[in-house]
Amino acid sequence: MASPPPLKSPTTRPADLTPRDWLEAGQSLLRRGGLRALKLRPLADELRVSTGSFYHHFSDFDTYQGALAVYFAQQQIGDMVDSIRRAEAEPVPRIRLLAQTVRRRGMSRLSIAMRAWAESDPRARSAVERHDEIVLGFLAACLEQAGFSHQDAMVRGYALMSLGLSKIHAPDLDMEALMESLIAILCHPA
Repeated sequence: MASPPPLKSPTTRPADLTPRDWLEAGQSLLRRGGLRALKLRPLADELRVSTGSFYHHFSDFDTYQGALAVYFAQQQIGDMVDSIRRAEAEPVPRIRLLAQTVRRRGMSRLSIAMRAWAESDPRARSAVERHDEIVLGFLAACLEQAGFSHQDAMVRGYALMSLGLSKIHAPDLDMEALMESLIAILCHPA
């Protein structure tokens, strides 16, 4: 009687990783531990692969970090905003959907980590600037569509972004209800 095939270890990762998998894993590390957590060994551990497999996608870690910054600033945020535009036609519900998506994906923590990284790396600084340009443009366009002047839309969009990036500990407040109240205050003309 033939022996059954060996069982695969539940921690084995398929060899068909893409560069995007590595970028997503890097963002996960940034969310949890900031730039100091972004190292090759923890990155490979995150994906349950050897460090050698990293080099199938990136020539070195510096190149990877540059790609990670670009991914944050262009593809990821651009895709998210485009998806929200397709999913929702009305401006205030679009803003609400953005807030929900950011909260669900942990994007505020990632953005805070990227801003800390931007203090020491011009690639990250450029990425944060581009990210903010995209998000603020999206928010301002929604707010203008809701009836605000361009200037008021920019100021309110900036306020919404700033609130989304705050790290205030408020255990007595339900963050979802708080965001909903802030959207009501900032997104509806008086």
